Amino acid sequence: MATTTFNGPVRSQNGFKDVTVAANTGTETTNISITYDGANSVVILNNLPTSDPAVVGQLWNNAGVLTVSAG
Repeated sequence: MATTTFNGPVRSQNGFKDVTVAANTGTETTNISITYDGANSVVILNNLPTSDPAVVGQLWNNAGVLTVSAG
């Protein structure tokens, strides 16, 4: 998969995802997925921290509640 940088709006009919590929195994892990299921926008954020990361604006999973860190 190639890496591309865009400047300005980007459109995709098949959604977007951010992936990490393990160097030693080649295993692909989806970190963020943004799609449309025909009726709703679907945003999936995998592997969010489960404790406050203490970074202003960073999202984290606070016992199932999406929370924004105050830093």
